[in-house]
Amino acid sequence: MLADLVFMLHAGVVLFNVGGLLLIVLGGVAGWTWIRHRAFRIAHVALMAFVTVEAILGMTCPLTLLEDWLRGVATEQSFVQRWVSALIYWNAPPWVFAIIYVAVLATVIGAWFVWPPRAPIKQSARP
Repeated sequence: MLADLVFMLHAGVVLFNVGGLLLIVLGGVAGWTWIRHRAFRIAHVALMAFVTVEAILGMTCPLTLLEDWLRGVATEQSFVQRWVSALIYWNAPPWVFAIIYVAVLATVIGAWFVWPPRAPIKQSARP
């Protein structure tokens, strides 16, 4: 059961990174102000940078290691490689995924400049 919870957390991280980028781009084009929330954007770029550095260094994600340990198995594939392989039978070397992560991170950073985050607007107290 703990392994399943780790899996759900890991899936949430993937959803946050991918879905967050899609929402930032769609929201930027549509003029949604909430996509410029500073804490959301900092968390998004930081998490994507962490995943990208892991891939470049050839590290296995700590969540993948924890899930595998809890299940009593070992693997050399990353979380995304495992599920991409399972979903669409695409078995690529780790460097391919590193390139994808770098491209996504570059897009996240580009979106940061196109639709920069803003500090929350403070409401003034009225007497």
